[in-house]
Amino acid sequence: MRRSKIILALSAVAIPAATAYFLYENNRLTVSRYDFESKRVPRSFDGFKIVHLSDLHNKSFGRGNCRLLELIRLQSPDIIVISGDLIDSRHTNKEVALDFLRNITQIAPTFYTTGNHEDRFPEYEMADFLEKAEATGATVLTHDTVDITIGNDKIRLCGIADKYRSRENLISLMESDSDEFTILISHRPQFGRLYQRCGADLTFSGHAHGGQARLGTLSLISPDQGLFPKYTSGIHYFRSSATVISRGLGNSLIPFRFNNPPEVVVVELKSSQK
Repeated sequence: MRRSKIILALSAVAIPAATAYFLYENNRLTVSRYDFESKRVPRSFDGFKIVHLSDLHNKSFGRGNCRLLELIRLQSPDIIVISGDLIDSRHTNKEVALDFLRNITQIAPTFYTTGNHEDRFPEYEMADFLEKAEATGATVLTHDTVDITIGNDKIRLCGIADKYRSRENLISLMESDSDEFTILISHRPQFGRLYQRCGADLTFSGHAHGGQARLGTLSLISPDQGLFPKYTSGIHYFRSSATVISRGLGNSLIPFRFNNPPEVVVVELKSSQK
């Protein structure tokens, strides 16, 4: 009897404590910073700052996402890239996503590529959403390339929707006679070697949600990669190319994170040209 009372007393403390921790861990915004140095980065782009966001899944950090917006603003980005799953196919509120886009385009030029959750919607519904997304001032890249120019120098920014992610589509998107530094936005992170072979110098991906739960640097589970996935966060190099993987901001099927807080990624380009 006494043992049962002790167990009940411990449970009465442990359950609220665990709940509080998970709430904290799912709402504690963090910033991860990386430098990417290459002789292919034009000297005019030395110090060019990119904020990378992924997998918001309709989540709000404060009213109107005010906490997230302020954190992004503090990074003073030159551009913002979003690597998919801005909305969630299971509990969708597209207005949250559109309102967020309206606000971040006021901070810096924003480039958005869709993920697997957007691709689950009927084509007519997604066409309407992407039209509204473009109307916010964001640039939607489904199988597109744009140039970013500083003075006489320019770099290429390519984006491919998750449903178009085949090797053939990547090659057709990125083939070019030019020798410009090329950035790719593509939702899935485990194809870094393919991105490198197709011509990407720097790729931004998400999708893995940081492995959902983390013990040190060990990730527990990820879509496509299964248990103990390799590509869930950080910067991964493939020869002179790199893939930067966001741990993401929101959750989807698994509604919690452990030792894996939501993340804003900042990458600063460094030119090693002499």
